[in-house]
Amino acid sequence: MRKAVVKETRLYRVASVVFVLFAAGHTFVFLSFKPPTPEAAAVRESMMRVHFHVGASTFSYGGFYVGFGLTITAYLLLAALLTWHLGGVARTAPGTIGALGCGFFALQLVCLVLCWVYFSAVPAALSAFLAVCLGSAAWITRSHPETGARRVAT
Repeated sequence: MRKAVVKETRLYRVASVVFVLFAAGHTFVFLSFKPPTPEAAAVRESMMRVHFHVGASTFSYGGFYVGFGLTITAYLLLAALLTWHLGGVARTAPGTIGALGCGFFALQLVCLVLCWVYFSAVPAALSAFLAVCLGSAAWITRSHPETGARRVAT
């Protein structure tokens, strides 16, 4: 087994663990957040009280906020599963990863920019670390394509 295989597999697996930590941190902070000022508490309360209709359904801005926040947790956990799987694929059939690795890296760059602009340094740093792991793994995988042959550890 070539050394790059170990490296790209390890990079995907490290990214997977970081995604799980990101999901746990996001969920904990999101669900335990307490507005720091009376004004912020009033905004949050208003978001929960103000309802609007779309078709036959009624929604609140607060419900959208909670729903989207928990959706982010679900997507972070899917990203963890996907990166773990890519680590195995990188070991056994790297040629099948194709553009998926690069696309995942590009998505993480977008997430990095969004975290930098809208959130704090911690999620931006995690996003940057993930972008480095995913970009490096994608680069290594694409620079050593081995299609068809199953790789076995020696």
